[in-house]
Amino acid sequence: MLKTASTKPLLGITAFTLTTALGNGQAENLSQLQLGESGLRENDLGYINLPTWFGQVDGVSEQQLPAGLAAWKCRNNQLLELGLLQDGFLDACAKLVARYGADRIGLFVGTSTSGIQAAEDAFKERSINGSELDFNYLQNHNMYSAVSYLRKRLGISGPGFTTSTACSSSAKIFAVAHRHIQAGLCDAAIVVGVDSLCQMTFHGFNSLQLLSAKPCRPADQSRDGISIGEAMAAAIVEPFDKRSEACLLGYGESSDAWHMSSPHPEGAGAIRAMHVALTMAGLSAEQVDYVNLHGTGTQVNDLVEDRAMSAVFGQQAVVCSSTKGFTGHTLGAAGLVEALISVLAVKHEFFPISANTLTLDAQINAQINLPGSSQKPAGPKIIMTNSFGFGGSNATLILAGGYR
Repeated sequence: MLKTASTKPLLGITAFTLTTALGNGQAENLSQLQLGESGLRENDLGYINLPTWFGQVDGVSEQQLPAGLAAWKCRNNQLLELGLLQDGFLDACAKLVARYGADRIGLFVGTSTSGIQAAEDAFKERSINGSELDFNYLQNHNMYSAVSYLRKRLGISGPGFTTSTACSSSAKIFAVAHRHIQAGLCDAAIVVGVDSLCQMTFHGFNSLQLLSAKPCRPADQSRDGISIGEAMAAAIVEPFDKRSEACLLGYGESSDAWHMSSPHPEGAGAIRAMHVALTMAGLSAEQVDYVNLHGTGTQVNDLVEDRAMSAVFGQQAVVCSSTKGFTGHTLGAAGLVEALISVLAVKHEFFPISANTLTLDAQINAQINLPGSSQKPAGPKIIMTNSFGFGGSNATLILAGGYR
Protein backbone atom coordinates (compact mmCIF):
# COMPACT_ATOMS: atom_id res chain seq x y z
CA MET A 1 0.00 0.00 0.00
CA LEU A 2 1.03 3.62 -0.40
CA LYS A 3 3.01 4.58 2.68
CA THR A 4 3.90 8.17 1.98
CA ALA A 5 0.70 10.12 1.33
CA SER A 6 -2.99 10.05 2.07
CA THR A 7 -3.98 11.43 -1.31
CA LYS A 8 -4.69 9.37 -4.43
CA PRO A 9 -1.67 9.24 -6.79
CA LEU A 10 -2.09 10.56 -10.31
CA LEU A 11 0.53 8.25 -11.81
CA GLY A 12 3.11 5.71 -10.71
CA ILE A 13 6.76 5.72 -11.75
CA THR A 14 7.58 2.09 -12.46
CA ALA A 15 11.13 2.49 -13.81
CA PHE A 16 13.60 5.34 -14.10
CA THR A 17 17.18 6.22 -14.90
CA LEU A 18 19.41 9.28 -14.93
CA THR A 19 22.83 10.07 -16.36
CA THR A 20 24.54 13.28 -15.22
CA ALA A 21 27.96 14.68 -14.43
CA LEU A 22 27.76 12.58 -11.24
CA GLY A 23 27.75 9.35 -13.22
CA ASN A 24 25.72 6.94 -15.30
CA GLY A 25 22.63 5.37 -13.74
CA GLN A 26 20.96 5.46 -10.36
CA ALA A 27 23.78 3.88 -8.33
CA GLU A 28 26.55 6.26 -9.41
CA ASN A 29 24.35 9.33 -8.97
CA LEU A 30 23.12 8.13 -5.58
CA SER A 31 26.64 7.46 -4.33
CA GLN A 32 27.89 10.94 -5.21
CA LEU A 33 24.81 12.63 -3.78
CA GLN A 34 25.18 10.80 -0.48
CA LEU A 35 28.91 11.55 -0.35
CA GLY A 36 28.24 15.19 -1.16
CA GLU A 37 30.67 15.11 -4.09
CA SER A 38 30.01 17.59 -6.90
CA GLY A 39 30.37 16.51 -10.52
CA LEU A 40 31.42 19.97 -11.73
CA ARG A 41 34.85 20.48 -13.27
CA GLU A 42 36.87 23.46 -14.49
CA ASN A 43 36.42 24.25 -18.17
CA ASP A 44 38.74 22.22 -20.35
CA LEU A 45 36.57 22.24 -23.47
CA GLY A 46 38.66 23.29 -26.42
CA TYR A 47 35.72 24.89 -28.20
CA ILE A 48 34.63 27.07 -25.24
CA ASN A 49 37.15 29.77 -24.34
CA LEU A 50 35.46 31.04 -21.18
CA PRO A 51 36.51 30.90 -17.52
CA THR A 52 33.82 28.68 -16.02
CA TRP A 53 32.99 25.30 -14.51
CA PHE A 54 30.60 22.81 -16.05
CA GLY A 55 28.97 19.41 -15.65
CA GLN A 56 29.93 17.00 -18.42
CA VAL A 57 28.83 13.39 -18.89
CA ASP A 58 31.82 11.24 -19.76
CA GLY A 59 31.70 8.93 -22.75
CA VAL A 60 29.06 10.76 -24.79
CA SER A 61 31.18 11.48 -27.86
CA GLU A 62 32.27 7.82 -27.99
CA GLN A 63 28.74 6.43 -27.68
CA GLN A 64 27.63 4.59 -30.81
CA LEU A 65 24.03 4.50 -32.01
CA PRO A 66 22.49 1.15 -32.98
CA ALA A 67 22.68 -0.11 -36.55
CA GLY A 68 20.08 1.57 -38.70
CA LEU A 69 19.95 4.71 -36.57
CA ALA A 70 23.26 6.32 -37.53
CA ALA A 71 21.43 9.15 -39.33
CA TRP A 72 20.36 10.49 -35.92
CA LYS A 73 23.95 10.87 -34.68
CA CYS A 74 24.46 14.07 -32.71
CA ARG A 75 25.65 14.72 -29.16
CA ASN A 76 22.10 14.98 -27.83
CA ASN A 77 21.06 11.61 -29.21
CA GLN A 78 24.37 10.01 -28.18
CA LEU A 79 23.67 11.22 -24.64
CA LEU A 80 20.15 9.85 -24.99
CA GLU A 81 21.47 6.43 -26.02
CA LEU A 82 24.03 6.35 -23.21
CA GLY A 83 21.26 7.03 -20.70
CA LEU A 84 18.97 4.36 -22.17
CA LEU A 85 21.63 1.72 -21.47
CA GLN A 86 21.53 2.29 -17.70
CA ASP A 87 19.42 0.66 -14.97
CA GLY A 88 17.82 -1.93 -17.27
CA PHE A 89 15.69 0.82 -18.77
CA LEU A 90 15.54 -0.66 -22.27
CA ASP A 91 14.26 -3.93 -20.84
CA ALA A 92 11.65 -2.06 -18.80
CA CYS A 93 10.50 -0.30 -21.97
CA ALA A 94 10.22 -3.64 -23.80
CA LYS A 95 8.05 -5.00 -20.97
CA LEU A 96 5.92 -1.86 -21.15
CA VAL A 97 5.28 -2.49 -24.86
CA ALA A 98 4.32 -6.06 -24.04
CA ARG A 99 1.85 -4.87 -21.38
CA TYR A 100 0.03 -2.22 -23.38
CA GLY A 101 0.97 -2.46 -27.06
CA ALA A 102 3.26 -0.13 -29.00
CA ASP A 103 0.44 2.19 -30.10
CA ARG A 104 -0.82 2.78 -26.52
CA ILE A 105 2.42 4.22 -25.13
CA GLY A 106 3.00 7.97 -25.20
CA LEU A 107 6.45 9.51 -25.54
CA PHE A 108 7.07 12.99 -24.19
CA VAL A 109 10.49 14.65 -24.27
CA GLY A 110 11.66 17.86 -22.62
CA THR A 111 14.66 19.64 -24.13
CA SER A 112 15.78 23.21 -24.73
CA THR A 113 18.67 23.11 -27.20
CA SER A 114 18.16 19.64 -28.70
CA GLY A 115 21.00 18.78 -31.11
CA ILE A 116 22.14 22.32 -31.79
CA GLN A 117 25.81 21.35 -31.49
CA ALA A 118 25.47 19.49 -34.79
CA ALA A 119 24.55 22.76 -36.48
CA GLU A 120 27.39 24.57 -34.72
CA ASP A 121 29.87 21.98 -35.97
CA ALA A 122 28.49 22.16 -39.52
CA PHE A 123 28.75 25.96 -39.67
CA LYS A 124 32.29 25.82 -38.27
CA GLU A 125 33.28 23.32 -40.96
CA ARG A 126 31.79 25.55 -43.64
CA SER A 127 33.64 28.62 -42.32
CA ILE A 128 36.94 26.74 -42.43
CA ASN A 129 36.60 24.83 -45.70
CA GLY A 130 33.90 26.75 -47.54
CA SER A 131 31.93 23.53 -47.90
CA GLU A 132 28.18 23.09 -48.00
CA LEU A 133 26.44 22.58 -44.67
CA ASP A 134 26.71 18.88 -43.89
CA PHE A 135 24.07 17.89 -41.37
CA ASN A 136 20.50 16.63 -41.33
CA TYR A 137 18.43 19.29 -39.58
CA LEU A 138 15.42 17.04 -38.90
CA GLN A 139 17.40 14.19 -37.35
CA ASN A 140 20.39 16.00 -35.84
CA HIS A 141 19.11 19.37 -34.62
CA ASN A 142 15.33 19.71 -34.73
CA MET A 143 13.41 19.76 -31.41
CA TYR A 144 11.62 16.57 -32.50
CA SER A 145 14.90 14.72 -33.14
CA ALA A 146 14.94 12.93 -29.77
CA VAL A 147 11.30 11.85 -30.11
CA SER A 148 11.81 10.48 -33.62
CA TYR A 149 14.95 8.65 -32.46
CA LEU A 150 13.23 7.14 -29.44
CA ARG A 151 10.18 6.02 -31.41
CA LYS A 152 12.48 4.04 -33.70
CA ARG A 153 14.75 2.86 -30.89
CA LEU A 154 11.97 1.66 -28.59
CA GLY A 155 9.49 0.51 -31.23
CA ILE A 156 6.57 2.59 -30.00
CA SER A 157 3.95 4.43 -32.03
CA GLY A 158 1.65 6.20 -29.57
CA PRO A 159 1.37 10.00 -29.30
CA GLY A 160 4.67 11.79 -28.94
CA PHE A 161 6.02 15.30 -28.95
CA THR A 162 8.62 17.62 -27.49
CA THR A 163 8.04 20.26 -24.83
CA SER A 164 10.55 23.11 -24.92
CA THR A 165 9.91 25.70 -22.23
CA ALA A 166 13.51 26.35 -21.20
CA CYS A 167 14.36 25.09 -17.69
CA SER A 168 10.87 23.75 -16.95
CA SER A 169 10.71 21.58 -20.10
CA SER A 170 11.13 18.13 -18.55
CA ALA A 171 9.11 18.92 -15.42
CA LYS A 172 6.09 19.84 -17.53
CA ILE A 173 6.16 16.51 -19.38
CA PHE A 174 4.72 14.80 -16.28
CA ALA A 175 1.66 16.99 -16.69
CA VAL A 176 1.58 16.25 -20.42
CA ALA A 177 1.73 12.50 -19.75
CA HIS A 178 -1.01 12.65 -17.12
CA ARG A 179 -3.35 14.60 -19.39
CA HIS A 180 -2.80 12.20 -22.28
CA ILE A 181 -3.48 9.14 -20.11
CA GLN A 182 -6.47 10.81 -18.48
CA ALA A 183 -7.90 11.64 -21.92
CA GLY A 184 -7.51 8.04 -23.07
CA LEU A 185 -5.00 8.87 -25.78
CA CYS A 186 -2.51 6.41 -24.32
CA ASP A 187 -2.38 3.96 -21.41
CA ALA A 188 1.16 4.68 -20.22
CA ALA A 189 4.02 6.97 -21.16
CA ILE A 190 7.78 7.31 -21.29
CA VAL A 191 8.97 10.74 -20.19
CA VAL A 192 12.47 11.91 -21.05
CA GLY A 193 14.58 14.99 -20.37
CA VAL A 194 17.78 15.51 -22.34
CA ASP A 195 20.08 18.43 -23.09
CA SER A 196 23.72 18.35 -24.12
CA LEU A 197 26.58 20.83 -24.06
CA CYS A 198 26.83 23.32 -26.89
CA GLN A 199 28.40 26.70 -27.58
CA MET A 200 25.11 28.59 -27.66
CA THR A 201 24.27 28.00 -24.01
CA PHE A 202 27.75 28.89 -22.73
CA HIS A 203 28.01 32.10 -24.75
CA GLY A 204 24.34 32.96 -24.31
CA PHE A 205 24.43 32.83 -20.51
CA ASN A 206 27.81 34.58 -20.54
CA SER A 207 26.33 37.45 -22.59
CA LEU A 208 23.62 37.79 -19.91
CA GLN A 209 26.38 37.91 -17.27
CA LEU A 210 24.89 34.80 -15.64
CA LEU A 211 27.80 32.39 -16.12
CA SER A 212 29.93 31.87 -13.03
CA ALA A 213 33.71 31.55 -13.22
CA LYS A 214 33.50 29.21 -10.20
CA PRO A 215 31.38 26.16 -9.34
CA CYS A 216 27.85 27.52 -8.86
CA ARG A 217 26.84 28.25 -5.24
CA PRO A 218 23.04 28.31 -4.89
CA ALA A 219 21.80 30.54 -2.04
CA ASP A 220 25.38 31.40 -1.05
CA GLN A 221 26.24 35.00 -0.16
CA SER A 222 29.00 34.89 -2.82
CA ARG A 223 26.95 33.32 -5.63
CA ASP A 224 27.51 34.93 -9.01
CA GLY A 225 25.93 32.71 -11.64
CA ILE A 226 25.27 29.29 -13.05
CA SER A 227 27.37 26.31 -14.05
CA ILE A 228 26.05 24.68 -17.22
CA GLY A 229 25.59 20.92 -17.27
CA GLU A 230 24.28 18.18 -19.53
CA ALA A 231 22.13 15.20 -18.59
CA MET A 232 19.63 12.57 -19.65
CA ALA A 233 16.80 11.35 -17.43
CA ALA A 234 13.91 9.03 -18.25
CA ALA A 235 10.98 7.45 -16.46
CA ILE A 236 8.07 5.16 -17.22
CA VAL A 237 4.76 6.47 -15.89
CA GLU A 238 1.55 4.45 -15.77
CA PRO A 239 -1.44 3.98 -13.48
CA PHE A 240 -0.22 3.53 -9.90
CA ASP A 241 0.01 -0.10 -8.77
CA LYS A 242 2.28 -2.49 -6.90
CA ARG A 243 5.08 -2.03 -9.46
CA SER A 244 5.37 1.69 -8.69
CA GLU A 245 8.65 2.88 -7.17
CA ALA A 246 7.26 6.38 -6.68
CA CYS A 247 4.16 8.34 -7.53
CA LEU A 248 3.12 11.71 -8.87
CA LEU A 249 0.68 13.36 -6.45
CA GLY A 250 0.24 16.70 -8.14
CA TYR A 251 1.64 19.28 -10.52
CA GLY A 252 1.25 22.99 -11.01
CA GLU A 253 2.00 25.09 -14.08
CA SER A 254 1.95 28.83 -14.58
CA SER A 255 3.20 31.51 -16.94
CA ASP A 256 3.86 34.90 -15.44
CA ALA A 257 5.30 36.37 -18.68
CA TRP A 258 7.12 39.04 -16.69
CA HIS A 259 10.39 39.19 -18.61
CA MET A 260 12.22 37.03 -21.13
CA SER A 261 15.15 36.25 -18.83
CA SER A 262 14.19 37.52 -15.35
CA PRO A 263 11.61 36.10 -12.92
CA HIS A 264 8.73 38.13 -11.50
CA PRO A 265 10.27 40.12 -8.61
CA GLU A 266 7.83 38.67 -6.06
CA GLY A 267 7.76 35.21 -7.63
CA ALA A 268 4.08 35.45 -8.62
CA GLY A 269 4.22 32.62 -11.16
CA ALA A 270 6.30 30.42 -8.88
CA ILE A 271 3.82 30.92 -6.04
CA ARG A 272 0.91 30.00 -8.27
CA ALA A 273 2.64 26.85 -9.57
CA MET A 274 3.34 25.64 -6.01
CA HIS A 275 -0.20 26.37 -4.82
CA VAL A 276 -1.77 24.58 -7.81
CA ALA A 277 0.44 21.52 -7.24
CA LEU A 278 -0.49 21.37 -3.54
CA THR A 279 -4.19 21.74 -4.35
CA MET A 280 -4.06 18.96 -6.96
CA ALA A 281 -2.24 16.73 -4.46
CA GLY A 282 -4.77 17.52 -1.73
CA LEU A 283 -1.95 18.52 0.59
CA SER A 284 -1.06 21.46 2.78
CA ALA A 285 2.42 22.97 2.69
CA GLU A 286 3.06 21.50 6.16
CA GLN A 287 2.89 17.98 4.72
CA VAL A 288 5.85 18.52 2.39
CA ASP A 289 9.11 17.16 3.84
CA TYR A 290 11.64 18.41 1.29
CA VAL A 291 11.78 20.93 -1.55
CA ASN A 292 14.27 20.59 -4.39
CA LEU A 293 14.69 24.24 -5.35
CA HIS A 294 15.17 25.56 -8.86
CA GLY A 295 18.19 27.25 -7.24
CA THR A 296 20.34 28.32 -10.18
CA GLY A 297 22.94 30.24 -8.17
CA THR A 298 22.22 33.64 -9.70
CA GLN A 299 21.63 36.61 -7.44
CA VAL A 300 18.08 37.38 -8.61
CA ASN A 301 16.73 33.85 -9.12
CA ASP A 302 17.60 32.58 -5.66
CA LEU A 303 16.17 35.62 -3.86
CA VAL A 304 12.93 35.56 -5.86
CA GLU A 305 12.44 31.83 -5.33
CA ASP A 306 13.03 32.35 -1.62
CA ARG A 307 10.32 35.03 -1.53
CA ALA A 308 7.96 32.62 -3.29
CA MET A 309 8.83 29.85 -0.82
CA SER A 310 8.09 32.18 2.10
CA ALA A 311 4.72 33.07 0.58
CA VAL A 312 3.76 29.38 0.28
CA PHE A 313 5.37 27.85 3.36
CA GLY A 314 5.36 30.81 5.75
CA GLN A 315 7.57 30.18 8.76
CA GLN A 316 7.49 26.41 8.30
CA ALA A 317 11.02 25.01 8.43
CA VAL A 318 10.83 22.71 5.41
CA VAL A 319 14.21 21.32 4.36
CA CYS A 320 15.36 22.69 0.99
CA SER A 321 18.35 22.39 -1.30
CA SER A 322 19.41 23.00 -4.86
CA THR A 323 21.19 20.07 -6.47
CA LYS A 324 22.58 22.13 -9.34
CA GLY A 325 25.84 22.37 -7.40
CA PHE A 326 26.19 18.63 -8.10
CA THR A 327 25.14 18.42 -11.75
CA GLY A 328 25.25 21.96 -13.07
CA HIS A 329 22.16 23.51 -14.60
CA THR A 330 21.10 20.86 -17.10
CA LEU A 331 18.61 23.23 -18.75
CA GLY A 332 15.78 21.32 -20.46
CA ALA A 333 16.74 18.12 -18.63
CA ALA A 334 16.82 19.79 -15.20
CA GLY A 335 13.17 19.27 -14.26
CA LEU A 336 13.24 15.49 -14.66
CA VAL A 337 16.79 15.11 -13.34
CA GLU A 338 15.88 16.90 -10.13
CA ALA A 339 12.56 15.07 -9.79
CA LEU A 340 14.40 11.75 -10.00
CA ILE A 341 17.11 12.89 -7.58
CA SER A 342 14.22 13.62 -5.21
CA VAL A 343 12.81 10.14 -5.82
CA LEU A 344 16.23 8.70 -4.91
CA ALA A 345 16.12 10.76 -1.71
CA VAL A 346 12.75 9.24 -0.78
CA LYS A 347 13.79 5.68 -1.69
CA HIS A 348 17.10 5.83 0.15
CA GLU A 349 16.01 8.07 3.03
CA PHE A 350 18.38 11.02 2.84
CA PHE A 351 18.14 14.77 2.32
CA PRO A 352 20.37 16.05 -0.52
CA ILE A 353 22.67 18.87 0.49
CA SER A 354 23.05 22.11 -1.44
CA ALA A 355 26.52 21.38 -2.83
CA ASN A 356 29.01 24.26 -2.87
CA THR A 357 26.79 26.46 -0.69
CA LEU A 358 29.32 27.55 1.92
CA THR A 359 27.86 30.64 3.63
CA LEU A 360 24.11 31.16 3.39
CA ASP A 361 22.96 34.56 2.10
CA ALA A 362 21.49 36.43 5.07
CA GLN A 363 18.52 37.43 2.90
CA ILE A 364 17.58 33.77 2.29
CA ASN A 365 14.95 32.58 4.77
CA ALA A 366 14.57 28.97 3.60
CA GLN A 367 16.08 26.10 5.61
CA ILE A 368 18.85 25.21 3.17
CA ASN A 369 20.49 21.84 3.83
CA LEU A 370 24.09 23.01 3.87
CA PRO A 371 27.15 20.78 3.48
CA GLY A 372 28.14 19.48 6.92
CA SER A 373 24.63 19.84 8.33
CA SER A 374 23.71 17.22 10.91
CA GLN A 375 21.88 14.26 9.43
CA LYS A 376 18.10 14.20 9.79
CA PRO A 377 16.65 11.16 11.61
CA ALA A 378 14.70 9.99 8.57
CA GLY A 379 14.49 10.84 4.92
CA PRO A 380 11.64 12.71 3.24
CA LYS A 381 8.30 11.08 2.45
CA ILE A 382 6.68 13.77 0.31
CA ILE A 383 8.77 16.08 -1.84
CA MET A 384 8.20 19.14 -3.99
CA THR A 385 10.48 20.09 -6.86
CA ASN A 386 10.50 23.47 -8.60
CA SER A 387 11.49 24.30 -12.19
CA PHE A 388 11.17 27.91 -13.32
CA GLY A 389 12.11 28.63 -16.93
CA PHE A 390 13.00 31.71 -18.96
CA GLY A 391 9.97 33.69 -20.01
CA GLY A 392 8.16 32.82 -16.79
CA SER A 393 7.25 29.24 -17.72
CA ASN A 394 6.96 27.58 -14.31
CA ALA A 395 6.33 24.01 -13.15
CA THR A 396 6.14 22.40 -9.72
CA LEU A 397 5.84 18.67 -9.07
CA ILE A 398 4.87 16.84 -5.89
CA LEU A 399 6.04 13.24 -5.62
CA ALA A 400 6.12 10.53 -2.97
CA GLY A 401 7.32 6.98 -2.50
CA GLY A 402 5.55 4.01 -4.05
CA TYR A 403 4.53 0.60 -2.77
CA ARG A 404 6.57 -0.94 0.04
